[in-house]
This record gives sequence, C-alpha cells and structure tokens, in this order.
Amino acid sequence: MTVSGKGSPQNVRTSVSDTDEFLHHHTELPTTRVSQVMDRVIAAIGKGASWLWVVLTGVIIWAVVGRYAFDHGSVTLEEVQWHLAGVGWLLGLSYTLVVDDHVRVDVLHERLSLKGQGWIELFGLVFLLLPFLGLAVYEMIPYAFSSWQQGETSQAPAGLPYRWALKGILALSFVLLILAALSRLLKVTALLFGFPKPIRIETGNNKKEDAS
Repeated sequence: MTVSGKGSPQNVRTSVSDTDEFLHHHTELPTTRVSQVMDRVIAAIGKGASWLWVVLTGVIIWAVVGRYAFDHGSVTLEEVQWHLAGVGWLLGLSYTLVVDDHVRVDVLHERLSLKGQGWIELFGLVFLLLPFLGLAVYEMIPYAFSSWQQGETSQAPAGLPYRWALKGILALSFVLLILAALSRLLKVTALLFGFPKPIRIETGNNKKEDAS
C-alpha cells in the first residue's frame, strides 16, 4: 500500500480530532438556578466519593502484601474492598449524569441539532429514566430498611457487619440519580420552552447567556 507524504500528517490529525470530538461530545444545555444548586451538591458528593478509590487501592495493596508476603489472607479485607468499590461506583453514577460524561450509544443523537437532542433528552428523562428510578427507589428503600430491622450481617466468617449500610447506599444512589435527572430535565425545558429561565454563567473572564 502506498501512502502519499503530502498532507498525511494533517489528515491524520483531523481524523483523530474528529473522532475525539465524536467520543467526547456533550449536549450543551443551558443551566437554571435550581439546577445549579442541585449540580453542586451532587458534584460535591461525587468528588468526595472519588477518594474512596484511593482508599480502595491502599486496601488492595495491604491485602495482597498480607497474603503473598506473610501468608495471611483476610475475609474482612476482601469484603472491605468490594464495599468500597460498590459505594464509590454507586455514588459516582449521579455525578456522571450531571457532567454528561456517561456512555452514550446513540449515533443519531450526535448528528441532530441542539433542540433535536433536547427533545430526545426530554422523552428519555420523562418516559424512561425517571419512571425507572422511581420504581427503583420504591423497591430499594424497603429493601434497605428490612436489612436494618433484621440486623443483617455478612454470612462469611469474619465478614463485615451492618450489611444494611451498603443497601442503604444503593437506595441513596437512586435518590441522587433522580435529583440529577430532575436537574437535567430543568435544563432541557429551559432550552426548549424557556422555563425555568436560563441564567447567565461565568467562565473565566467571559460571560455567556445560557438561552435557547
């Protein structure tokens, strides 16, 4: 295969740039006052939960060194690992929705106008995501409460107590997802209908009006 030397690097750079833009596309929605407050709360929780991955890494190293260097395995450390991983992952779900960094598998969505994307967001939030999350919270809260009433613990020898705490985090993660979805819904309605009123946001030294 023959490759021409002229223009090749530029073409390669353009191709990579286009691919990167496609993969990291964000729907630029306006923001509202209520959405801004909700996003800040969820972002603070998500960023705080991200430190659990640092703790988890330390626990894994501790467990591996203990097992292979000192021939001392620990069921407790194994359960701590998946508890930390579960909590970090669950509390990060709403953060990814707020910053629009969740995985999208929709090639049509990327090619629509901003308002076209807004209508898809509106349909997906109102008829798919929010009903699912409402059902999940309806099921998860009694699930966690029942575990607390029973004083549920790990069935493994030397396992962790308070299994209800992890199930409570599961319920909390769905509540946070509902808040994140409602925040995004307000942004979509601000784009499509002008309600709630979009607010002016400041980025560095420049200000821009978030309006449809």
